[in-house]
Amino acid sequence: MEGSRALLLAMVAAAVAGLAGANFRDDCDITWEPQNARFSNDGNDLSLSLVSKSSGCMLRTKKQFIYGTVSTLIQLVPGNSAGTVTTYYTSSVGEKHDEIDFEFLGNETGQPYTIHTNVYADGVGDKEMQFKPWFDPTSGYHNYTISWSPCMIVWYVDSVPIRVFRNYQASHGVAFPTSRPMYGYSSIWSADDWATQGGRVKTDWSRAPFVANYQNIHLDVCECYSYGGCGSGCPAAYRGGCQLSYAEQGQMQWVQNSSRIYDYCVDYKRWKNGQKPVECDLRQY
Repeated sequence: MEGSRALLLAMVAAAVAGLAGANFRDDCDITWEPQNARFSNDGNDLSLSLVSKSSGCMLRTKKQFIYGTVSTLIQLVPGNSAGTVTTYYTSSVGEKHDEIDFEFLGNETGQPYTIHTNVYADGVGDKEMQFKPWFDPTSGYHNYTISWSPCMIVWYVDSVPIRVFRNYQASHGVAFPTSRPMYGYSSIWSADDWATQGGRVKTDWSRAPFVANYQNIHLDVCECYSYGGCGSGCPAAYRGGCQLSYAEQGQMQWVQNSSRIYDYCVDYKRWKNGQKPVECDLRQY
């Protein structure tokens, strides 16, 4: 137990060190409700507040990119966070958008958050996988990383891979984001009609504002502002590689066996025409 704790602390420390020097104030814009954002520590720290059902906050990177790695440290809303959604994700703009999601669904005091992941390609999502955290995401900062390469997308929490979505577009016709430049986003907003226990538990607005804290943003990306193959030849596109190491595979299997609470691949009620999605029977790591 002590060895596992030491390993986790070492991974968190490595994540913190790897993010040094990034800046929310200089590298990002507040695109929604800027009065609810607060910068500190010379722009390296950020707080986003949800003050009412219609007034949250959103930050967007100034850079657009195709492929790369985006990371940040987040301390989620403590206490009764029911109905709130805190996010860290990438997304293109326009029709048939592409998107790679981390969404953190709040809960009643004493009940765990839900870590919600999804990927959209050509405007189609419905590839949700959800986890309960194996740590308290409100008591300190934890690193959340999206690694997007031409061959796979990996979601990491404190350097531990929790999910992989592999590119089977050419071989099996599974849509994969390859051409639309994305921005990186962070936000907090209200979704008490569905976010907590299917909407059964509503937000207690007497506790507002609800505040999520971020530290540092790391962008190791292939900067791109037009549709097409901007990522060709960019080192950041392949920095994460195309295969998890054996150690990473073991970590991910542990998370998925112990902490995964939803997988679209086994939710047969949502399968189109009763058919399991093609990628669900293909190797993802």
